[in-house]
Amino acid sequence: MYSEKVMDHFENPRNVGEIADADGVGLVGNPTCGDIMKIYLKIDNDVITDIKFKTFGCGAAIATSSMVTEMAKGKTLDEALRLSNQSVAEALDGLPPQKMHCSNLAADALHAAIDNYREKQK
Repeated sequence: MYSEKVMDHFENPRNVGEIADADGVGLVGNPTCGDIMKIYLKIDNDVITDIKFKTFGCGAAIATSSMVTEMAKGKTLDEALRLSNQSVAEALDGLPPQKMHCSNLAADALHAAIDNYREKQK
């Protein structure tokens, strides 16, 4: 059902935790399945220098959160905004169709964190 990459990111998630003095925080959830993702960003000169996540949800939700943090770290904000839920799923060698709609909110959480950071800069 799940690819080896999904299982690896579920069993060994990268970048789990919180950033106490985060520059941007994004929170998204899906009430249908109960998955909730929170992403914390540290940003220096428009580059994501640190990123952490906390996720409540199934294995796919944890894996997508882990993968998006790996994909976004070191990228500019504009580059990170180009990451999509589809690109996260592809980086994990796919997700089962029933998991795409609810468990893959990772890019949405990343985008929300970037939006939060940019709001604070105004």
